Amino acid sequence: MRWRLEPGQVIDGFTLQEHISTGGMALLWIATREDDPTPLVMKIPLLLDSDDPLPIVCFETEQMIMPRLTGPHVPRFVAAGPLDPMPYIVMERIPGESLKSRLDEVPLPWPEVVATGAKVARALHDLHLQKVIHLDIKPSNVMIRETGEVVLIDYGFARHEQLPDLLAEEFREPFGTTPYMAPEQVLQDRADPRSDLFALGVMLYFFVTGERPFGNPRGGQIRKRLWRDPVPPRALAPDCPPWLQEIILRCLEVDPKDRYATAAQLALDLDNPDQVKLTERAERLERDSGMKTFRRWLKARKAQPLETPNIAGQLSRAPIVLAAVDLSPGAEDLAEALRLMVQRVLSLETEARIACVNILKTSRIAVDILEDAEGNSLHVQRLVQLQHWGSSLEIPDERISYSVLEAPDPAAALVDYARHNNVDHIVIGARASSALRRYLGSVSSQVVAEAPCSVTVVRTPRDRREANG
Repeated sequence: MRWRLEPGQVIDGFTLQEHISTGGMALLWIATREDDPTPLVMKIPLLLDSDDPLPIVCFETEQMIMPRLTGPHVPRFVAAGPLDPMPYIVMERIPGESLKSRLDEVPLPWPEVVATGAKVARALHDLHLQKVIHLDIKPSNVMIRETGEVVLIDYGFARHEQLPDLLAEEFREPFGTTPYMAPEQVLQDRADPRSDLFALGVMLYFFVTGERPFGNPRGGQIRKRLWRDPVPPRALAPDCPPWLQEIILRCLEVDPKDRYATAAQLALDLDNPDQVKLTERAERLERDSGMKTFRRWLKARKAQPLETPNIAGQLSRAPIVLAAVDLSPGAEDLAEALRLMVQRVLSLETEARIACVNILKTSRIAVDILEDAEGNSLHVQRLVQLQHWGSSLEIPDERISYSVLEAPDPAAALVDYARHNNVDHIVIGARASSALRRYLGSVSSQVVAEAPCSVTVVRTPRDRREANG
């Protein structure tokens, strides 16, 4: 059935103002509520006289999930109406446009694509932390606030780990938008947050090249996703940097285990291109050979839904760990104690990404001299020292990065880095106590007080003995 809706109509205290969109499964109206200045939008499922239950199942899914979502990357939920007499969801109206508005401009300059992709990745990580996989990431479902923040909309195909998955319970077919659908979704596996990273990889590819990596498949053609690799981006867009092709093709791997472990790790690479570890992906200019594709096809004939971890489990296995390394003269014992602690963390967190960070302290007032007496860059020297420290951790290059930050306030710089890059755990050394340090406060204590994540403070054996003695 289709309800008769018109401007000025009042539904449960909400006044319809203007019909703004008719999608495949819902109507969108601008709405207002008396004494409420918040811009609102009412979403009403498009229930036609047919036997197709999909629109109402998607509506029920969204109605369950949206009230549980919080933060700047999702629309604020306001109210919902029951199926009888009329179902609806009222939410914050996002001021701004979706990425769909940019489709006529593709290909876009790659620096702009990278900046937007990093924002989408951070929004996805925030969503995954709330135990939700979106499963329909595409340009029309990514809004950009006027402040520049990304907002993810439309949760009809989404899955919340702690709620019933109505789509999986009632249907035996894949759901999503076919050009963006991950291989595991084709196999009806809706449990892996890395499916959203595949869809983001499709978006990055499309905005960089102007072409969709897998076209717009119909029906059974979508199973080609299980064995056919895309034309490498640089073959279509020669100005695409090798490091960006590395990131995109890693997102588009068939097996989720070969993609980024988390959206936070993807965002970290997009924000730090000089630290992306290049593999043969970066140099490809052609699709894989016929024999390699044939072997994947044979494997795909027997493909079954992958055994995927729960969302919280996947995120916990792949944290971003910040190692705050003090390279000052006289701090060698502390750096060694820190290295042992990080190795202990790595033995437990087998997919962790280690971000090694050193702070080159600058003055708030004076002009800093960032060269030594021979004219060598102190920044470069610190970076070399930091890489030497990290090499002893013996982990794969793609799981470790190095940053030297120049800042007058080391603790604030570490906290800002942790917050921006969704760091899960900070490991930081604390120097021996002294009267002056107790009076002024230490970097480690400030980090403990202000960090948005867990912090482990490391002391040398000697300092521990002195503290106990």
